[in-house]
Amino acid sequence: MSAVVIDGNRLSRERIDWLRVEIERRGRRGLRRPGLAVVVVGSDPASRIYVRNKRRACKRAGIVARDHDLPESTSQAELLALIERLNADPEIDGVLVQLPLPAHIDPAAVTNAIDPYKDVDGFHAENIGRLVLRQPGLRPCTAVGIMTMLRSIDMAFKGAHAVVVGASNHVGRPLLMELLLAGSTVTCCHKFTVDLRSHVAAADILLVAVGKPALIPGAWIKPGAVVIDVGINRLEDGSLCGDVEFDAARERAAFISPVPGGVGPMTVAGLLENTFQAVLAAEERGR
Repeated sequence: MSAVVIDGNRLSRERIDWLRVEIERRGRRGLRRPGLAVVVVGSDPASRIYVRNKRRACKRAGIVARDHDLPESTSQAELLALIERLNADPEIDGVLVQLPLPAHIDPAAVTNAIDPYKDVDGFHAENIGRLVLRQPGLRPCTAVGIMTMLRSIDMAFKGAHAVVVGASNHVGRPLLMELLLAGSTVTCCHKFTVDLRSHVAAADILLVAVGKPALIPGAWIKPGAVVIDVGINRLEDGSLCGDVEFDAARERAAFISPVPGGVGPMTVAGLLENTFQAVLAAEERGR
Protein backbone atom coordinates (compact mmCIF):
# COMPACT_ATOMS: atom_id res chain seq x y z
CA MET A 1 0.00 0.00 0.00
CA SER A 2 1.18 3.51 -0.81
CA ALA A 3 -0.60 6.40 0.84
CA VAL A 4 -2.44 9.12 -1.01
CA VAL A 5 -0.51 12.36 -0.52
CA ILE A 6 -2.77 15.20 0.66
CA ASP A 7 -1.86 18.18 -1.51
CA GLY A 8 -1.96 21.19 0.79
CA ASN A 9 -0.92 23.55 -1.99
CA ARG A 10 -3.92 22.58 -4.12
CA LEU A 11 -6.37 22.69 -1.22
CA SER A 12 -5.06 26.07 -0.14
CA ARG A 13 -5.50 27.50 -3.64
CA GLU A 14 -9.05 26.17 -3.76
CA ARG A 15 -9.94 27.75 -0.40
CA ILE A 16 -8.35 31.07 -1.34
CA ASP A 17 -10.09 31.09 -4.73
CA TRP A 18 -13.40 30.45 -2.94
CA LEU A 19 -12.69 33.40 -0.66
CA ARG A 20 -11.95 35.62 -3.66
CA VAL A 21 -15.34 34.78 -5.16
CA GLU A 22 -17.11 35.56 -1.87
CA ILE A 23 -15.22 38.83 -1.44
CA GLU A 24 -16.02 39.86 -5.02
CA ARG A 25 -19.69 39.17 -4.30
CA ARG A 26 -19.45 41.47 -1.30
CA GLY A 27 -17.97 44.16 -3.50
CA ARG A 28 -20.89 43.96 -5.92
CA ARG A 29 -23.18 44.58 -2.95
CA GLY A 30 -21.21 47.69 -2.00
CA LEU A 31 -19.47 46.06 0.97
CA ARG A 32 -15.80 46.67 1.64
CA ARG A 33 -13.04 44.12 1.35
CA PRO A 34 -11.71 42.55 4.57
CA GLY A 35 -8.60 44.23 5.98
CA LEU A 36 -5.66 42.39 7.56
CA ALA A 37 -2.84 44.15 9.41
CA VAL A 38 0.41 42.15 9.28
CA VAL A 39 2.95 43.22 11.91
CA VAL A 40 6.54 41.99 11.80
CA VAL A 41 9.16 42.95 14.37
CA GLY A 42 12.78 42.33 13.39
CA SER A 43 14.20 40.33 10.51
CA ASP A 44 13.86 36.63 11.37
CA PRO A 45 14.43 34.91 7.97
CA ALA A 46 11.77 32.22 8.43
CA SER A 47 9.23 34.79 9.55
CA ARG A 48 9.93 36.89 6.48
CA ILE A 49 9.23 33.92 4.22
CA TYR A 50 5.97 33.10 6.02
CA VAL A 51 4.80 36.70 5.93
CA ARG A 52 5.66 37.07 2.26
CA ASN A 53 3.50 34.01 1.49
CA LYS A 54 0.65 35.42 3.59
CA ARG A 55 0.79 38.75 1.79
CA ARG A 56 0.72 37.05 -1.61
CA ALA A 57 -2.26 34.97 -0.53
CA CYS A 58 -4.09 38.12 0.63
CA LYS A 59 -3.63 39.65 -2.79
CA ARG A 60 -4.96 36.50 -4.46
CA ALA A 61 -8.03 36.45 -2.20
CA GLY A 62 -8.77 40.15 -2.50
CA ILE A 63 -8.04 40.91 1.15
CA VAL A 64 -6.45 44.29 1.86
CA ALA A 65 -3.13 43.63 3.62
CA ARG A 66 -1.68 46.55 5.53
CA ASP A 67 1.99 45.98 6.35
CA HIS A 68 3.77 47.14 9.49
CA ASP A 69 7.45 46.18 9.35
CA LEU A 70 9.10 47.30 12.57
CA PRO A 71 12.79 47.30 13.56
CA GLU A 72 14.14 44.79 16.08
CA SER A 73 14.66 47.66 18.52
CA THR A 74 10.91 48.31 18.75
CA SER A 75 9.90 48.34 22.42
CA GLN A 76 7.02 46.33 23.83
CA ALA A 77 5.24 49.58 24.69
CA GLU A 78 5.54 50.77 21.08
CA LEU A 79 4.21 47.48 19.75
CA LEU A 80 1.28 47.50 22.17
CA ALA A 81 0.47 51.08 21.16
CA LEU A 82 0.32 50.01 17.50
CA ILE A 83 -1.96 47.10 18.36
CA GLU A 84 -4.26 49.47 20.24
CA ARG A 85 -4.54 51.66 17.13
CA LEU A 86 -5.24 48.66 14.93
CA ASN A 87 -7.89 47.39 17.36
CA ALA A 88 -9.66 50.75 16.98
CA ASP A 89 -9.33 50.94 13.17
CA PRO A 90 -12.72 50.12 11.56
CA GLU A 91 -11.00 49.19 8.28
CA ILE A 92 -8.97 46.44 9.95
CA ASP A 93 -10.73 43.13 10.64
CA GLY A 94 -7.70 41.02 11.51
CA VAL A 95 -4.46 41.73 13.34
CA LEU A 96 -1.55 39.33 12.87
CA VAL A 97 1.65 39.79 14.86
CA GLN A 98 4.18 37.38 13.42
CA LEU A 99 5.99 35.14 15.91
CA PRO A 100 8.69 34.73 17.12
CA LEU A 101 9.19 38.19 18.61
CA PRO A 102 12.50 39.61 19.83
CA ALA A 103 13.50 38.40 23.30
CA HIS A 104 12.64 41.69 25.02
CA ILE A 105 8.95 41.44 24.04
CA ASP A 106 6.51 39.17 25.91
CA PRO A 107 4.53 37.26 23.26
CA ALA A 108 1.66 36.47 25.65
CA ALA A 109 1.20 40.15 26.48
CA VAL A 110 1.17 41.00 22.78
CA THR A 111 -1.24 38.21 21.81
CA ASN A 112 -3.68 39.10 24.56
CA ALA A 113 -3.56 42.80 23.65
CA ILE A 114 -5.19 42.03 20.30
CA ASP A 115 -8.97 42.43 20.21
CA PRO A 116 -10.30 38.82 20.38
CA TYR A 117 -12.64 39.66 17.49
CA LYS A 118 -9.58 40.59 15.37
CA ASP A 119 -7.31 37.78 16.61
CA VAL A 120 -7.08 35.94 13.29
CA ASP A 121 -4.21 33.75 14.55
CA GLY A 122 -6.68 32.45 17.14
CA PHE A 123 -4.17 32.57 20.00
CA HIS A 124 -5.86 35.03 22.35
CA ALA A 125 -6.70 33.45 25.73
CA GLU A 126 -10.39 34.24 25.17
CA ASN A 127 -10.48 32.46 21.81
CA ILE A 128 -8.65 29.41 23.16
CA GLY A 129 -11.00 29.36 26.14
CA ARG A 130 -14.04 29.56 23.88
CA LEU A 131 -12.72 26.59 21.89
CA VAL A 132 -12.26 24.58 25.10
CA LEU A 133 -15.81 25.42 26.19
CA ARG A 134 -17.26 24.41 22.81
CA GLN A 135 -18.21 28.02 22.04
CA PRO A 136 -15.65 28.69 19.30
CA GLY A 137 -14.95 32.15 17.98
CA LEU A 138 -11.83 32.65 15.87
CA ARG A 139 -9.87 29.39 15.91
CA PRO A 140 -6.10 28.86 15.66
CA CYS A 141 -5.45 28.92 11.93
CA THR A 142 -3.12 25.88 11.74
CA ALA A 143 -5.80 23.75 13.38
CA VAL A 144 -8.40 25.25 11.00
CA GLY A 145 -6.23 24.29 8.03
CA ILE A 146 -5.61 20.77 9.31
CA MET A 147 -9.31 20.10 9.92
CA THR A 148 -9.98 21.29 6.36
CA MET A 149 -7.38 18.82 5.10
CA LEU A 150 -8.97 15.97 7.02
CA ARG A 151 -12.45 16.85 5.82
CA SER A 152 -11.17 16.94 2.23
CA ILE A 153 -10.55 13.17 2.45
CA ASP A 154 -13.97 12.57 4.08
CA MET A 155 -12.36 11.64 7.39
CA ALA A 156 -14.78 9.86 9.69
CA PHE A 157 -13.92 11.60 12.97
CA LYS A 158 -16.56 10.13 15.26
CA GLY A 159 -15.11 7.24 17.23
CA ALA A 160 -11.72 7.44 15.52
CA HIS A 161 -8.64 7.35 17.75
CA ALA A 162 -6.65 10.52 17.12
CA VAL A 163 -3.14 10.82 18.56
CA VAL A 164 -1.52 14.26 18.72
CA VAL A 165 2.23 14.25 19.32
CA GLY A 166 3.18 17.66 20.67
CA ALA A 167 1.34 19.86 23.18
CA SER A 168 2.23 23.40 22.10
CA ASN A 169 -0.21 26.24 22.69
CA HIS A 170 -0.23 27.10 18.99
CA VAL A 171 -0.77 23.68 17.42
CA GLY A 172 -1.04 20.63 19.67
CA ARG A 173 -3.53 21.87 22.23
CA PRO A 174 -5.92 23.55 19.75
CA LEU A 175 -5.86 20.39 17.64
CA LEU A 176 -6.88 18.32 20.65
CA MET A 177 -9.91 20.55 21.13
CA GLU A 178 -10.86 20.51 17.44
CA LEU A 179 -10.69 16.71 17.31
CA LEU A 180 -12.75 16.38 20.49
CA LEU A 181 -15.37 18.69 18.99
CA ALA A 182 -15.42 16.49 15.89
CA GLY A 183 -16.15 13.39 18.00
CA SER A 184 -12.77 11.66 18.04
CA THR A 185 -11.20 9.90 21.01
CA VAL A 186 -8.01 11.86 21.57
CA THR A 187 -4.63 11.03 23.07
CA CYS A 188 -1.99 13.72 23.62
CA CYS A 189 1.67 12.69 23.67
CA HIS A 190 4.48 14.98 24.87
CA LYS A 191 8.03 14.91 26.20
CA PHE A 192 7.00 13.01 29.34
CA THR A 193 5.05 10.32 27.47
CA VAL A 194 6.17 6.76 28.19
CA ASP A 195 6.32 4.31 25.26
CA LEU A 196 5.52 6.76 22.48
CA ARG A 197 5.60 3.96 19.92
CA SER A 198 2.59 2.17 21.41
CA HIS A 199 0.49 5.34 21.27
CA VAL A 200 1.50 6.10 17.68
CA ALA A 201 0.78 2.53 16.61
CA ALA A 202 -2.79 2.81 17.93
CA ALA A 203 -3.63 5.99 16.01
CA ASP A 204 -6.29 6.04 13.30
CA ILE A 205 -5.37 9.71 12.86
CA LEU A 206 -1.79 10.72 13.72
CA LEU A 207 -0.86 14.39 13.95
CA VAL A 208 2.75 15.27 14.77
CA ALA A 209 3.83 18.80 15.69
CA VAL A 210 7.15 18.71 17.52
CA GLY A 211 9.89 20.11 15.29
CA LYS A 212 12.32 17.16 15.30
CA PRO A 213 13.34 15.61 11.97
CA ALA A 214 11.95 12.09 11.45
CA LEU A 215 10.98 11.78 15.12
CA ILE A 216 8.34 9.20 14.19
CA PRO A 217 9.69 6.17 12.27
CA GLY A 218 7.48 4.96 9.47
CA ALA A 219 7.43 1.47 10.95
CA TRP A 220 5.39 2.79 13.89
CA ILE A 221 2.43 3.84 11.73
CA LYS A 222 -0.74 1.79 11.96
CA PRO A 223 -1.62 0.33 8.54
CA GLY A 224 -4.36 2.45 6.96
CA ALA A 225 -3.85 5.42 9.29
CA VAL A 226 -4.11 9.09 8.27
CA VAL A 227 -0.88 10.98 9.00
CA ILE A 228 -0.68 14.78 9.25
CA ASP A 229 2.89 16.07 9.65
CA VAL A 230 2.98 19.60 11.04
CA GLY A 231 6.74 19.72 11.61
CA ILE A 232 9.02 21.62 9.27
CA ASN A 233 12.75 21.17 9.76
CA ARG A 234 15.68 22.41 7.70
CA LEU A 235 18.48 19.87 7.27
CA GLU A 236 22.20 20.56 6.85
CA ASP A 237 21.89 20.27 3.06
CA GLY A 238 19.21 22.97 3.07
CA SER A 239 16.31 20.62 2.33
CA LEU A 240 13.14 20.50 4.40
CA CYS A 241 11.59 17.53 6.14
CA GLY A 242 8.86 16.84 8.64
CA ASP A 243 8.64 15.09 11.98
CA VAL A 244 7.58 11.78 10.37
CA GLU A 245 9.81 9.48 8.33
CA PHE A 246 7.86 10.17 5.15
CA ASP A 247 8.89 7.42 2.70
CA ALA A 248 8.46 4.57 5.17
CA ALA A 249 5.25 6.02 6.62
CA ARG A 250 3.77 6.40 3.14
CA GLU A 251 4.06 2.63 2.65
CA ARG A 252 1.80 1.99 5.66
CA ALA A 253 -0.62 4.92 5.82
CA ALA A 254 -3.76 5.48 3.76
CA PHE A 255 -3.26 9.26 3.58
CA ILE A 256 -0.27 11.43 4.47
CA SER A 257 0.61 15.10 4.24
CA PRO A 258 3.98 16.09 2.76
CA VAL A 259 6.58 18.56 4.01
CA PRO A 260 6.74 21.05 2.43
CA GLY A 261 3.43 21.50 0.62
CA GLY A 262 1.11 20.13 3.28
CA VAL A 263 0.10 21.94 6.46
CA GLY A 264 2.01 25.16 5.74
CA PRO A 265 -0.18 26.38 2.85
CA MET A 266 -3.30 25.33 4.75
CA THR A 267 -2.27 27.49 7.70
CA VAL A 268 -2.21 30.49 5.35
CA ALA A 269 -5.64 29.55 4.02
CA GLY A 270 -6.91 29.24 7.59
CA LEU A 271 -5.61 32.73 8.38
CA LEU A 272 -7.47 34.24 5.44
CA GLU A 273 -10.66 32.35 6.27
CA ASN A 274 -10.44 33.73 9.80
CA THR A 275 -10.07 37.24 8.39
CA PHE A 276 -13.18 36.75 6.28
CA GLN A 277 -15.08 35.38 9.27
CA ALA A 278 -13.95 38.42 11.29
CA VAL A 279 -15.45 40.91 8.84
CA LEU A 280 -18.73 38.98 8.76
CA ALA A 281 -18.86 38.90 12.55
CA ALA A 282 -18.11 42.63 12.74
CA GLU A 283 -21.04 43.37 10.45
CA GLU A 284 -23.33 41.16 12.54
CA ARG A 285 -22.31 43.14 15.63
CA GLY A 286 -23.11 46.34 13.73
CA ARG A 287 -19.60 47.70 13.97
